[in-house]
Amino acid sequence: MIPTVRRTRRALRVAGAGVAALLALTACSSSDSDSSTATSGSSASDRLSGTVTVFAAASLQESFTALGKRFEQDHPGTRVTFSFGGSDSLAASITGGAPADVFASASPKTMKIVTDAGDASGTPATFVRNQLEIATLPGNPDKVASLKDLTNKDLKVVLCDKEVPCGAAAQKALDASKLELTPVSYEQDVKAALTKVELKEADAAVVYRTDVRAAGDKVEGVEFPESADAVNAYPITLLKGARNTDTAKAFIALVRSAEGRKVLTGAGFLEP
Repeated sequence: MIPTVRRTRRALRVAGAGVAALLALTACSSSDSDSSTATSGSSASDRLSGTVTVFAAASLQESFTALGKRFEQDHPGTRVTFSFGGSDSLAASITGGAPADVFASASPKTMKIVTDAGDASGTPATFVRNQLEIATLPGNPDKVASLKDLTNKDLKVVLCDKEVPCGAAAQKALDASKLELTPVSYEQDVKAALTKVELKEADAAVVYRTDVRAAGDKVEGVEFPESADAVNAYPITLLKGARNTDTAKAFIALVRSAEGRKVLTGAGFLEP
């Protein structure tokens, strides 16, 4: 009888150990499940959503449109809307109360309009730079080879308005060269100036190299050394009145990321 009792006690101890192990495993599994659920819930709550409104310099149109689509693909449930134009008019709209989450300007001077009004949240960061180029008709029929050639009175030349960053940069290059140029018109932004050449309403325009590249075979670009003295820095900032702060910050992060910089430099922008 004694061996039978010992075997029974041993069996009970083994069974008890098995139950204890099973209970421990069940508890551990339950804990992991709870942890997984909590993590999943946290991830869901951190997911970006909603619309981001971006006011951006006209010269950023192609690059930012591409980045906006990339952002929406990476973050389902978000939408990026843009208002492109002259940086000065965009800055005036922002200080006048226009609803926007992000401002990307073509110069520190126009960004200062927004920061001085207290409408920026944090310190604006430069994310790219841009350089001027002369846009001529395809094939450059007037043989424009320098900034000085634009002073030819027989040429119809268009400039951006002096208050717009591309116009201020063009004037800076002309002053550095001690040249005087009277254009047939001053345009409100760089795209408007370029369009005059594309429509053959002007023989040449001083615009950004990025816009010449974006126009493809509609124009021909002519580089000029004086443009090195008038390179524009492009700052970007979150706006104080942003209605979708987290998503706006994420878009700015994309613009400043290696991925964003690849898109921008691919369009002809310079490193910041």
